[in-house]
Amino acid sequence: MASDPFNRPNSSSSSFILVGVPSLEAFPTCLGILFSSSYIIALVGNSVVLLVIGLDNSLRDPVHCFLGMLAVIDVVMVTSIIPKMLSIFCLSSAEIGYTACFVQMFLVHSTTSEESGVLLAMAVDRYIAICHPLRYQAILNRQTIAQIGLAIMVRGVLFMVPLTGMVTKLPYCRSRVVPHSYCEHMAVAKLACTDPRPSGLYSMAGSSLIVGMDVAFIAVSYGMILKTVLGKKSCQKAFSTCGCHICVLLLYYIPGIVSIYAQHFGSGVSVRAQVLLADLYLILPAMLNPIVYSMRTKQIHQAVRKMLFQEGSSLMQ
Repeated sequence: MASDPFNRPNSSSSSFILVGVPSLEAFPTCLGILFSSSYIIALVGNSVVLLVIGLDNSLRDPVHCFLGMLAVIDVVMVTSIIPKMLSIFCLSSAEIGYTACFVQMFLVHSTTSEESGVLLAMAVDRYIAICHPLRYQAILNRQTIAQIGLAIMVRGVLFMVPLTGMVTKLPYCRSRVVPHSYCEHMAVAKLACTDPRPSGLYSMAGSSLIVGMDVAFIAVSYGMILKTVLGKKSCQKAFSTCGCHICVLLLYYIPGIVSIYAQHFGSGVSVRAQVLLADLYLILPAMLNPIVYSMRTKQIHQAVRKMLFQEGSSLMQ
């Protein structure tokens, strides 16, 4: 490959080189098997959830609409990074085009914002269902759900448009080797010839604001749920209903928050640990969300069993 693309500043013909997982380049087969297995589980699990929700007319409640949104976001999230990661580990194809790199960056960071928004919407859904059950359908009608979904998507796009513009305008005249498994914002911005701190500060402030606001509203929602159900007979049922959502929240926010601050302030954290944590933050929730909801949500569990039973019966006939 010619060296010119690595020395030219902003050029549409330029490209970057993704390392994969730094210091683990000697284990491409193991990494390929790990990430391909995760990708298959995430695709199959989320596709089953979407198929069940689409085919079963009894799953038309707002919570199932939000669950469908979550599944779509998870599929887009893992598809934006894992195929390229597999090409690095399995095909030794580490080059990614200039435009493709920033498209991947846009998709990754916008979908993480959108996933946080859907988790907030699901917490509000549980609050209304438990604290205002008689008004549940009136408040969360189809129009309201569509508006919530649109607002979630617009927020993710509006957050990423300025950041993408700031990063693409940076001159990349140094090494084009990205010490990451995908085009993560800070990993790419640090390759610029000029100071990347403005985009870093914007990313940090925007991520902190989005996550902080969403977590605060989720905490308020669950605080009001606790206030409503404590001491009542419906307490156990409420905790059972909210249990799977709380599991998903922990799966997403704990590694996510640690990853965000490790990228910006983790000078004492190895690059390998930062990359693996960032991969875990994106892949683990997408892989486990369908499993958690299938096991903990009675309606989804029953619908999956019904679909599998019908498929088995039709094959036997």
